[in-house]
Amino acid sequence: MAPRARLCLSSRRITGTTMPYVNIKITREGATPAQKAELIKGVTDLLQRVLNKNPATTFVVIDEVALEDWGIGGLPVDEFRKRNPR
Repeated sequence: MAPRARLCLSSRRITGTTMPYVNIKITREGATPAQKAELIKGVTDLLQRVLNKNPATTFVVIDEVALEDWGIGGLPVDEFRKRNPR
């Protein structure tokens, strides 16, 4: 099953420059380094295109969360998926 993701966007101010900081959280289900690189590039490109943000000061962090540490609607992910198949 493909990793699920959550995206958070905020800005950080360092030495007078506001830079985007994006935190992507995905379940640890086998996202490849190539897929992660594509996410980083895609988010960076999107911020540049939409908000005119400088890619050189755009930070993207991907956190992988163990499946048993993620819940939806009061249920662990495995149980949620069993009750709500795609």
